[in-house]
Amino acid sequence: MPAADPREVLRKHGLWAKKSWGQNFLVDRRALEEIVRASGATAEDVVIEIGAGLGTVTAALAERAGRVIAIERDRDMVAVLREELGGDPRVEIAEANALTFDYAAVTAGAGKKPIVVGNLPYQIASPLLFRLLDARASLARAVVMVQKEMADRIVAAPGSKTYGALSVMVQMAGAPRIAWKLAPGAFHPPPKVASAVLAIDLCAGTRVPVADEPRFSAVVHAAFGQRRKTLRNALRSIAAPEAIEQAFATLGLDGDRRGETLSVEEFARLADAL
Repeated sequence: MPAADPREVLRKHGLWAKKSWGQNFLVDRRALEEIVRASGATAEDVVIEIGAGLGTVTAALAERAGRVIAIERDRDMVAVLREELGGDPRVEIAEANALTFDYAAVTAGAGKKPIVVGNLPYQIASPLLFRLLDARASLARAVVMVQKEMADRIVAAPGSKTYGALSVMVQMAGAPRIAWKLAPGAFHPPPKVASAVLAIDLCAGTRVPVADEPRFSAVVHAAFGQRRKTLRNALRSIAAPEAIEQAFATLGLDGDRRGETLSVEEFARLADAL
């Protein structure tokens, strides 16, 4: 079991947070409790933790879940995890990259969908999040710490300034909510920005039926490619004007609207009409 304060664990092992790895270790106990609570894990669940680091969150999850697979690719951190938690039968330490980790294999072995929990390094948070969305058929829920600005964009509603392609793509894959907000002081060393715990209940497929997911993605990204453009003009990068006008007519959709005004459902219908 690691020391209560990650700073003590670092001192014990003669280590420090590596800026190049985007390492910021959680030291706020209340935030730790909220992350574990948001995971919804029970003794029947398997939890996959991304970026287990010093094992602080790992140990807390192991107290609640039946099994925790702690993914870590920093060899120094892996050594700490093995020394601090290697004797815990509930914890499996995996020296691996979360971007290439086989989530489906865990589901197959466990017989049920695991829950993913992780403090995502800010510089790779977006690709990691989309990796989880791609693997959502094998996952029940994702509870991740990200930059607050990113979390705000993900949960944004149509018509708001922060609503964009990221909002639509995540909301199509599941139901996101902000479970907790963290000030920089919740971490060691403190980052320069505020953070948030984002909980996403994932769908096996899509939250709204759509015929072609790649086409849906293309329509969403085209619509937000240049926010000042109307849908009529923005969609010309992926479809012929005649097809666009026919889709508008079929849906009764005003082509002078802008992408940020469309709901996820409207984007799905527009993608299908095109």
